[in-house]
Amino acid sequence: MSDDPGTVEALASGTRIGQFVSVGAVGFAFDIATSTALRELGVFPELAAFVGIEVAVVVMFLLNDRVTFAGEGLAGLGPTLRRLARSNVVRAGGIAVQLVVFTVLFRWVALPLSVAGVDLWFVVSRAGGIGVGMVVNYVAESVFTWRVLE
Repeated sequence: MSDDPGTVEALASGTRIGQFVSVGAVGFAFDIATSTALRELGVFPELAAFVGIEVAVVVMFLLNDRVTFAGEGLAGLGPTLRRLARSNVVRAGGIAVQLVVFTVLFRWVALPLSVAGVDLWFVVSRAGGIGVGMVVNYVAESVFTWRVLE
């Protein structure tokens, strides 16, 4: 990143961060709903978490592409699919962070917490991972997927 104040402003845009967080809230809902449903159906916790993450990544990409970063990148199916592929690669770091934080909380901290038969510690652990991963994803997506610094 350069010392140009415009680059910091591009990343620190309150409007863009607000949009990214709002889209993230929608992704969070998709992620938690998907991973919790799969977990309750007996799917291995880390696999359920991974599938929830990927569902959220696609949903958030589509929303970010249309809202948060609508003025960035070329229009059309080809450029959009390239951004989606790049988004998945870029988010790999955030996904790894999410899965590590989730595993540490879920497996090592492992507090017994359930309501109506639903393992809420699973949900809390997923939320912790998502929160930490969101910071990594915002910077990476801004810089590499939508290239706001160029």
